[in-house]
Amino acid sequence: MEARALIERKRDGGRIAPAEWRLLMQQYAAGAVPDYQMAALAMAIFFVGLDREELGGLTDAMLQSGATLDLDHLRGGRVDKHSTGGVGDKVSLVLAPLVAACGVNVPMMSGRGLGHTGGTLDKLESIPGFRTDLTLAAATRQLETLGCALIGQTREIAPADRKLYALRDATSTVESIPLIAASIMSKKLAEGLTGLVLDVKRGSGAFLPELDRGLELAQTMVSLGADHGCPVVALLTAMDRPLGRACGNALEVEESIMALRGEGPPDLMAVTYALGAEMLLLGGAAADRDEARRRMEVAISSGKAAERFQQIIEAQGGNPAVVDDPSILPQAAEVELFVATRAGVVAQVEPRAVGRGITALGGGRTRVEDQVDASVGFVITARPGDVVRAGEPLATIFAADATGIQRGREALAGAIRVADDAEPPLPLISHRVTEAGVQLWELD
Repeated sequence: MEARALIERKRDGGRIAPAEWRLLMQQYAAGAVPDYQMAALAMAIFFVGLDREELGGLTDAMLQSGATLDLDHLRGGRVDKHSTGGVGDKVSLVLAPLVAACGVNVPMMSGRGLGHTGGTLDKLESIPGFRTDLTLAAATRQLETLGCALIGQTREIAPADRKLYALRDATSTVESIPLIAASIMSKKLAEGLTGLVLDVKRGSGAFLPELDRGLELAQTMVSLGADHGCPVVALLTAMDRPLGRACGNALEVEESIMALRGEGPPDLMAVTYALGAEMLLLGGAAADRDEARRRMEVAISSGKAAERFQQIIEAQGGNPAVVDDPSILPQAAEVELFVATRAGVVAQVEPRAVGRGITALGGGRTRVEDQVDASVGFVITARPGDVVRAGEPLATIFAADATGIQRGREALAGAIRVADDAEPPLPLISHRVTEAGVQLWELD
């Protein structure tokens, strides 16, 4: 195939046919198409876009470049959840064992943190011994016994997407909605899903901060799922402040364990229950949201959700005792309070600044190959709208050394703003998107 001709055609507003996408992605995965040509095509897509048929063709081509899970023999629905990424967003760690404990199979494929956002795989791997590099065969066996597997994208699944994803990050084309949608769905369809729930973040800490862009992505994903026989429901949730209190890998695992015990922060639990209800409905495990909510509350209060997480940890090589004793998780060498320098109202807790601060402490990546210190991060107790006094604790810094403490202070000084008054934050959940259209979220 002459890749240059496709680049020129897309650059000039033309279309690429499904058969052309298939051959191009096969050749790219095999190394016959160089990265520089695929980078040029990604930039053309960034500016020109893809129509619905092209998007389906690209998604199919990336899906067919690798292997897929065959889970048709499992009883019950097979539903995953995907978040577009945020700071303090540990929902997946709570949701996967919770929904599995309610009778829905959860083949959950996650990614690593990059830039200002955290990654589910890095959080899970802060649990001593936990392995996310399961083969498809091992993941299938675990789903058969536990109804849940928490894995990364293996070499078997959508190898063309894996190469293109890394290239998009290096060429500043990450925010392209067609490329985001094709990347997510090529991996999710490879899981053999019967449904997908999408958590689209909006606000200053999201990859797509603007409401209209978030809605566009949600509608694109819903349409793409419909074209492939996989129902998709998307919720738009707030990322103009961190979700929950803990920000940092081991700290977020500890907060997730507390959530599975029924002691999670209210905002984390609200988002978890909302997304979980959609998963139970798609998976056929509940007739309506009220029943779904009750089933999840019972799974938590009875201890079944925490027990399922313990079983998953043990099955994937981790130390299951961490659920009963979170002090087994990596512990920071230095801990210090961060306090308000004046009285007033918390006007802002800026998630991007918090995320960059975690990276400065060693807890995040600027490059894929960077090593991560799982012990560092912040626990931020201040919420937008809180009235505080001078000297009142707003957060706790967890660092490897005194230099890290200083970096943490600088990050939080830029992230947390106390003023005389404050604008209200974004609604925690604002919209629900399905094939039927876009609905404003109604509070329970």
